[in-house]
Amino acid sequence: MSTDAIVLLKQDHKQILKTFRDFQNAGENAEKQKGQLVKKMIELLTVHTYIENEVMYPRVRELLPELEDDVLESYEEHHVADVLVSELFAMKPGDERFDAKTTVLIESVSHHIEEEESEWFPQVRKGLGRKALQEIGAEMEKARKKAPKKPAQPSALKKTVDAVLA
Repeated sequence: MSTDAIVLLKQDHKQILKTFRDFQNAGENAEKQKGQLVKKMIELLTVHTYIENEVMYPRVRELLPELEDDVLESYEEHHVADVLVSELFAMKPGDERFDAKTTVLIESVSHHIEEEESEWFPQVRKGLGRKALQEIGAEMEKARKKAPKKPAQPSALKKTVDAVLA
């Protein structure tokens, strides 16, 4: 199996986009199925954003400083997705805004994926080359093993912040 970082991220994107399509095709009265699909989305996106934020983006930022603005934009796009994922995690499929919030998440992440794959990945591949991408991919695979599978909840985050400030 390839450890090329871009290949690994594209594999994640493929899984995420399939889950999005499955949600969109589930139909209006498929509450249970939609709930299961959103649970899967949350896990896929939480792991994916973790490995990008913890490994890929910092390494690209270090090795290709000319892509700094792109990396910063990607961090912000992930932040928006993280907020939506956290809110969806706390909701039930029957909640009034569940489908709408999921649709906004799908639109936002789909745009991010399209931008990454069509613009950013080619620049990164050209700038880093095969060896560096394989090393970064190996680091990402290690990070994937310890990645959270669900978002940090505000109450847990508040306890952490309170403990640090005490």
